[in-house]
Amino acid sequence: MGPSRRALLAGGAALGLLGAAGCSRVSGSGAKDGGNLLERLRSQGTVRLGIAGEIPFGYIDENGEFTGEAPEIAKVIFKRLGVPKVQPVPTEFGSLIPGLRSQQFDVVSAGMYINPERCAQVIFSDPDYRMRDAFIVRKGNPKNLHNYEDIFKQKAKMATGTAYAEIGYAEDAGIKQSDMLILPDQLAGLLAVEQGRADVFAGTTVTVHNVVKQRNSQRAEATEPFQAYVDGKPDIGAGGFAFRPEETKLRDAFNVELHKMKKSGELLRIVRPFGFTKEEMTDLTAKELCS
Repeated sequence: MGPSRRALLAGGAALGLLGAAGCSRVSGSGAKDGGNLLERLRSQGTVRLGIAGEIPFGYIDENGEFTGEAPEIAKVIFKRLGVPKVQPVPTEFGSLIPGLRSQQFDVVSAGMYINPERCAQVIFSDPDYRMRDAFIVRKGNPKNLHNYEDIFKQKAKMATGTAYAEIGYAEDAGIKQSDMLILPDQLAGLLAVEQGRADVFAGTTVTVHNVVKQRNSQRAEATEPFQAYVDGKPDIGAGGFAFRPEETKLRDAFNVELHKMKKSGELLRIVRPFGFTKEEMTDLTAKELCS
């Protein structure tokens, strides 16, 4: 397994900066027996969810409402676990794992890709979706860009998001990170393509298609989804919820409810409004993705 979506490691430097934060936060003491965070959350009635402000995965909408694919799943599951309220804690994507580990929030609810590098720092629920990539390109796709190899061959200027998996996919195709334009999010990527500062912005298919549709861009379009490869093999991009390593009780209880939602079809009904389809549903496990 190579790097996966938003899948490069959240930097160690950020972890150091954030390590002293959150002294008054809910702690994960009781790690030896699976942690006690679930009991603490039930007692206080609120769980803090780390989000990266990325549509459609987790964001605050124009009406000030906390929503997105992952938060909507979390609202249902935590209510069933006895925690009726969710509180968003926005941060940059690269700060999600450091923020979780320093107890700035209780769970990462941002559709984070599950991969071995991340599994060395946190534990994950089983994935609630799997995803392919797509590009934002200028109208008509004048450089005929449909995958990372096309970008390399055309010597096109590529942009992507901070800590996105797409950085690793592009590097595997021969594109140097120093030649990429690294931007905060997909909206900045769309603007970069529209303004001619980049030929292509790489992201997940749902992210890319959503931003182009919502902005009703007249100068850019989204390409068809495609499979990313690492070392010549298809890379599985599948995302889930991240927990501190000691909180296995909370993660396991979360998984029980998630599996029920998958089996009943409720999961797809919840995420469909955010652009997800049956094609994005998966029975993969975190264990498979972490290995």
